[in-house]
Amino acid sequence: MDNYGVTHRSSSSTPSGDKEKMTYSDMDLDNTHVRGIETSAETSLHRGLKARHITMIAIGGAIGTGLIIGTGKALAQAGPGSIFISYSIVGFVVYLVMAALGEMAAWLPMSAGFTGYASRFCDPSLGFALGWTYWMKYIIVTPNQLTAAALVISFWLPPDRVNPGVWIAIFLVLVLSINYFGIRFFGEFEFWLSSFKVVVIVGVILLALIIATGGADGDARGFRYWDSPGAFRPYIATGSWGQFLGFWSTMVNATFAYLGTELVGVTVGEAQNPRKTIPRAIRLTFYRIVFFYCISILLIGMCVPYDSKELAFANGVSNNANASPFVVAIKLAHIPVLDHILNACILLFVFSAANSDLYIASRTLYGLSSDGAAPSIFRKTNKNGVPLYSLLASAAFALLAFLNVSNDSKAVFSYFVNLTTIFGLMTWISILVTHIYFIKARRAQGLSNDAMPFVAPLGIYGSYGALAMCCLIALTKNYDVFVGNWSEKYPTFITGYLGIPVYLILIFGHKLWTKSKGVRAHECDFYTGKDIIDREEEEFLAAKAAERAARPEKAGSMFYRRFVSWLF
Repeated sequence: MDNYGVTHRSSSSTPSGDKEKMTYSDMDLDNTHVRGIETSAETSLHRGLKARHITMIAIGGAIGTGLIIGTGKALAQAGPGSIFISYSIVGFVVYLVMAALGEMAAWLPMSAGFTGYASRFCDPSLGFALGWTYWMKYIIVTPNQLTAAALVISFWLPPDRVNPGVWIAIFLVLVLSINYFGIRFFGEFEFWLSSFKVVVIVGVILLALIIATGGADGDARGFRYWDSPGAFRPYIATGSWGQFLGFWSTMVNATFAYLGTELVGVTVGEAQNPRKTIPRAIRLTFYRIVFFYCISILLIGMCVPYDSKELAFANGVSNNANASPFVVAIKLAHIPVLDHILNACILLFVFSAANSDLYIASRTLYGLSSDGAAPSIFRKTNKNGVPLYSLLASAAFALLAFLNVSNDSKAVFSYFVNLTTIFGLMTWISILVTHIYFIKARRAQGLSNDAMPFVAPLGIYGSYGALAMCCLIALTKNYDVFVGNWSEKYPTFITGYLGIPVYLILIFGHKLWTKSKGVRAHECDFYTGKDIIDREEEEFLAAKAAERAARPEKAGSMFYRRFVSWLF
């Protein structure tokens, strides 16, 4: 830094190494704070997430009640063929979103996460809207998960015996404690929870396969239910048009089952060697989506007919084991006890979701502060590298879960939940738009694919395709409100679409207030702060090389890394 507060970039952070001194809007000239990247002890996160933590958090965010429970409604509404196609299509879109995020995260792992990428590579107003809506989504989803945990326990202990507020309070204290003790503790805890999720899903897939082939009750069902009652169930209309409407209605179920997969983008500020671990987690996401989602959806469609009375009953039940189509399959195959075991598994699924949701909420608020879009107090961290004020502010909203103890307030809270679901799609759209701008800027500045640690396989065209699909789903996700009695369905319309104008108001309101402008391709800043990341990477790799030299890899570890780690 010279006398004028201008930072000179090192050769490691430029393409050619001969750049002259430059100033950026991302650099605070008074204290050399790089916008979106924290380096001081008072505000920096600790890079305590190892490669195995990142990969498990990535898949753990995608496996939840949306798969175990939510697929039942989609199956009953549209049939097995519809849900298999819709979950496969949306799964591919999710992979494209993750690949787009991975390309940016591998180049510059920012403390601000994808909020920082939107501000830096596309438009500060987009980063502002993205961050705040993402935070709003998770401060509502967290108490909803706590409520779901209480409902799961009601499978054994009805609310008239134990007030649900007791379970909500217990789970809230546990989740807050796990997040308070630092990223290493959180990462280790979430690793084992996510590992358990994987074991359960693998077990459920094997169980469904055994049932479908007749191993449970001697009835080899195969694809019988795809023929009768059929693979595609008409919805609203009749004939082929009704079957298409049924298929399209499940695109929404599929989309919201996958929401949360992008949380790996929130972890980049706390990941060890993020340029290697983040791309690896994203590459494996494709295989995991195929294995965990597509195969399980295919098998459940073979085990349960869409017109099953048991399935219709399940869709009228709360979020416990009775609501799961897999439990319906177990009951149809006359297998005892397993429904209780699966309910216990669902309880851990929900607890893990609440734990990671609070983590995402706190880190998103921290990222907003690091990006200059929230008060600076929210980027202060304690000795464990935890953004304590962000954590406490986010946890305060988890108290909304107690609203669900009262029947009068349940409906109001459900509207909040419906309102925030659209924000998940807005997040994907923002990531894809940012990636498109990122690639255009790379091309304008001559930054080739060879210089990138990771490149999205389908490049800008994949992002364009995924963006078109996300926009289409966002605009048509509640199309059925336009059919039937409007006086009964207008609340669903409002909560289903209000998130879009809220998002646009935040973007254009920020533009009017700050007079910000979009980032031009030839002015896009790829390098400020990159030398910090380069130095951290060099130090980490050197330490790892020394550790390997001192302790050579064992045969068992090598076998796990090559053949088993993709699953876990």
